[in-house]
Amino acid sequence: MLRRVIFPTAQTRLISTPFPATINTPLKHSSVSTPISFSRAMSDSKTPKSWEPNSQDKPDSEWRAILSPLQFRILREKGTEPAGKGRFDKKYDAGVYTCGACDAPLYVSRTKFNSGCGWPAFYEAIPGAVNRHEDKTLGMLRTEITCAACGGHLGHVFKGEGFDTPTDERHCVNSISLTFKGANGSTEEGYN
Repeated sequence: MLRRVIFPTAQTRLISTPFPATINTPLKHSSVSTPISFSRAMSDSKTPKSWEPNSQDKPDSEWRAILSPLQFRILREKGTEPAGKGRFDKKYDAGVYTCGACDAPLYVSRTKFNSGCGWPAFYEAIPGAVNRHEDKTLGMLRTEITCAACGGHLGHVFKGEGFDTPTDERHCVNSISLTFKGANGSTEEGYN
């Protein structure tokens, strides 16, 4: 599917993306005036990671070869990093957050907010990028969120907590589950 992407230089280019047209505008964080284009942020994909829609079918042995032991525990075994220890909890730079396992784009920085919970919080994902699943572990009912491309565990989403956001949702995401692609072309892993 071809989409129009608006670049900061006002050039228009066509790229192929499975996401709806809502990402066809420059991305901005409310406190940052430098716009970022989706395709520019995604042009720096790392290897051996590759954004493959069918990567959910990879066996654990392949994921272990790609991910660090800590990433594997969080992304594939549904672990949780300690609150306040993740690299992206207090990061508010302009950019795109991608899956730490397959590099699929998940969140834009303008949807990130400070929830005070100790994990990165977003009020919405890029449309179609995140799947929701009922999670009855730990004796409670929660909604788990996973990468739609590879099935990697991201965290949980909570609704109705009263945050002043457009959706009244908090996507509570492990930093380890993410990679950050900055407006300046930088790439930062969510783990140390």
